[in-house]
Amino acid sequence: MAVLAPAPLPTPALRQLDPEVLAAGVAQLRAGDEALARLIDAVGPCTLTLRQDLFFALVHAIISQQISTKAKEKIVERVCALYAPAPFPMPHQLLATPDDELRVAGCSGAKVLYLKDLSARIVAGTLDLDRLPNLPDEDVIAALIGVKGIGRWTAEMLLIFSLGRLDVWPVDDLGVAVGVQRLLGLPERPKPKELRIIGERWRPYRTLVSWYLWRMPRTL
Repeated sequence: MAVLAPAPLPTPALRQLDPEVLAAGVAQLRAGDEALARLIDAVGPCTLTLRQDLFFALVHAIISQQISTKAKEKIVERVCALYAPAPFPMPHQLLATPDDELRVAGCSGAKVLYLKDLSARIVAGTLDLDRLPNLPDEDVIAALIGVKGIGRWTAEMLLIFSLGRLDVWPVDDLGVAVGVQRLLGLPERPKPKELRIIGERWRPYRTLVSWYLWRMPRTL
């Protein structure tokens, strides 16, 4: 008798930003910066995809910290499998999960603490994720950085990859710093303060610049 492979877990809903909005932003960037235009031509159209569930996006971001992409995806898959057939846990479910089960799934002790703190704040009502889409960028960041394990960079990733904000400029991101160094032919990797100044030229579409820098070909 043949053994059937387990069915893949359902994945949280994704959606792409309005292609017309993306195209308009990319066109403005191309017209205003020759070096950036070459990068855009090399990478192709921007296809920024958003994770629609904010809780899952934050869980994903916490698990992703300081590990490889391959390891991250495996741990996320194992954590989500604890709650099958649901695609991912709700805050009250994660809060009730024994720490040992999350550790066996691959989460470090620190990340278990962070995930539980995030879940506890949502369950208690001190962090209302439903309010975030209506807040300015800096207010979203301020609401999130009080959670253990969530700093400015993690909050900025939520702004980009869940809320679809178009003018986020993560100056603490290594990929952005390396990309700017290569794009502009700088002798050294720019520090956050310098990156902040450089990024002013790309307002109001700095998110799109970040997206392209993360995909810069090695041969460009």
